[in-house]
Amino acid sequence: VPGGRAVLLLALGAALLAVGLASEYDYVSFQSDIGPYQSGRFYTKPPQCVDIPADLRLCHNVGYKKMVLPNLLEHETMAEVKQQASSWVPLLNKNCHAGTQVFLCSLFAPVCLDRPIYPCRWLCEAVRDSCEPVMQFFGFYWPEMLKCDKFPEGDVCIAMTPPNATEASKPQGTTVCPPCDNELKSEAIIEHLCASEFALRMKIKEVKKENGDKKIVPKKKKPLKLGPIKKKDLKKLVLYLKNGADCPCHQLDNLSHHFLIMGRKVKSQYLLTAIHKWDKKNKEFKNFMKKMKNHECPTFQSVFK
Repeated sequence: VPGGRAVLLLALGAALLAVGLASEYDYVSFQSDIGPYQSGRFYTKPPQCVDIPADLRLCHNVGYKKMVLPNLLEHETMAEVKQQASSWVPLLNKNCHAGTQVFLCSLFAPVCLDRPIYPCRWLCEAVRDSCEPVMQFFGFYWPEMLKCDKFPEGDVCIAMTPPNATEASKPQGTTVCPPCDNELKSEAIIEHLCASEFALRMKIKEVKKENGDKKIVPKKKKPLKLGPIKKKDLKKLVLYLKNGADCPCHQLDNLSHHFLIMGRKVKSQYLLTAIHKWDKKNKEFKNFMKKMKNHECPTFQSVFK
């Protein structure tokens, strides 16, 4: 959601306070004895209002410039916020719901006010209902930490559009499989690489449907990042495009190329989470290959189990 369009509606008492770009808003300076942000938990530092850094990709263009630390997910350091938020960036890029960024950033990078304001429960439910089906293509489910019944129903809360506004749903069967719908930008590919458990350069022998998935049988493969794959298992490795039997994946229309395949292991299956044609002539892909050599991904315990 671009910053200019992200509008957070904060119902404060009977009034609505529209929080837009930083220049339009005087931020509250946080005092060390501020009560509402303590919420019974001991923090090593008092809550403070800090700039949203440019490398907090999830929220750096959300529409306001400063955030509270610790945030509403109990992350106490900016390093922890960045690490946890980075696992959500690929989902944000899928545009599964117009309110995804507002919802996530209201928790990861809450706007500076003199009390914590949580997202409205209906906003959580709307984002969950639109995005969880996309997440399931990647073997993820809506995490416990974002359970919607934790958020307020009638109290002061963060909204984006009226609760009765509905988005037109895309017709099933014609929407591209989410793991195949990727932006060819070097930064986006690096983000996907960091959010994935393994990455391979490979040729594909065949693709067939199996139990609602696409089963991908490799021909040649070179590991770039092995993660949970043991070297002895590389030879007989097969990949699955979860729930992908009936959605198009245009990269798989022509198997004569090499591909960059990224994925993660769920139970005993290796799931494909991103696919790109291995194209050395493409400027963005060349940039990705350069960056990949010396890029260090943040290490974190993912909220997705």
